[in-house]
Amino acid sequence: MRILLLSDPNSAHTIKWAKSLAQNGLEILIFGLPACDGPIYQDCANLQVFTLGIDHSIVRNTQTTMAKTKYFQALPRVKKIIAEFKPQLVHAHYASSYGLIGALSGFHPYILSVWGADIFEFPRKSFLHQALIRYNLKKANKILSTSQIMAREINKYTWQEVEVTPFGIDLDIFRPQAGSSLFDPGDIVIGTVKGLEEQYGVEHLIRAFRLLRDKYQNLPLKLLIVGGGSLERQLKMLVRELNLENDTVFTGRVNFDTVPHYHNVLSVYVALSVIDSESFGVAVIEASACGKPVVVSDIGGLPEVVENGVTGFVVPPRNPEKAAEAIERLIFDKDLRLKMGQAGRDRVKKLYNWDDNVRQMIHIYECVLESSTRNVRYFRHSNP
Repeated sequence: MRILLLSDPNSAHTIKWAKSLAQNGLEILIFGLPACDGPIYQDCANLQVFTLGIDHSIVRNTQTTMAKTKYFQALPRVKKIIAEFKPQLVHAHYASSYGLIGALSGFHPYILSVWGADIFEFPRKSFLHQALIRYNLKKANKILSTSQIMAREINKYTWQEVEVTPFGIDLDIFRPQAGSSLFDPGDIVIGTVKGLEEQYGVEHLIRAFRLLRDKYQNLPLKLLIVGGGSLERQLKMLVRELNLENDTVFTGRVNFDTVPHYHNVLSVYVALSVIDSESFGVAVIEASACGKPVVVSDIGGLPEVVENGVTGFVVPPRNPEKAAEAIERLIFDKDLRLKMGQAGRDRVKKLYNWDDNVRQMIHIYECVLESSTRNVRYFRHSNP
């Protein structure tokens, strides 16, 4: 099976899908605008990458006219690749950018995966943005979403059925395990593994921790914030202002290989995102797979990956007080922490096992190709 993926080759989502599909025997070609950051795919058989080598800053700044025109400029190259590679199926990731290239390519069968901001934010900008999304969705033979809430959002712009394909995790990598810690053995570590951006609400985690720190000054409470981003300096200033420096560790950006270690350092994982484009919550299921109880905000797809009261707690967004109350329950009940952590791992095994997700995607490819073949045969029979 030959698949052309239209997607950013540097995205962790792209890397994971492309490598897993190739490892399952599919022949994969990735087309993207920016050049690869290093030898990401060098060790992958059945996998090729073609890019236009465009600067990352231009591609990522989707607000500029230059960024928008780059997707139109890519179309002739994509059509040439299609003619030479002869894919059986084209799969675009991200509805408002690579989705446009896929739609304009005219190739079928064509699958479109929606990621989050491309459906929660992009079509709300103007009538033209909405019209573009409707067009891209209309051209797809199959539309995929990582969560139910995003599928419902997609259905505001199309009547087509949307299939949910969770972005699961490798349970052999994300699992409970001992290891060296940044903290003392008796410390209770509260924290998150997230980009330090506005939408992830890390400020509210810091303020919730301050409430707990003030209330229980004799407890060995620690705050761990794993990740980097544009708000790193601002959040460090907030920690300083709230007099939490001695109890807080910022790691900055970390390699993906070290992420399971940091999840296992935590006693309680917290994700207090504030906007709907947090469409799934991969880091939350990573924490659950590591046997950690979680506290998440009732926003976007986060409530879908947490069974409230069983694997963790769901709290109102932008509400440090409620978040602190949920964390407090877990601080004082170690048995509850362990019980929720085990229930979380069991739930991830059932719903978000990456191997199962890859098999689901391959099955979708097979069904779409079979349906396309039937339609071609019917057309030929009806039009001799």
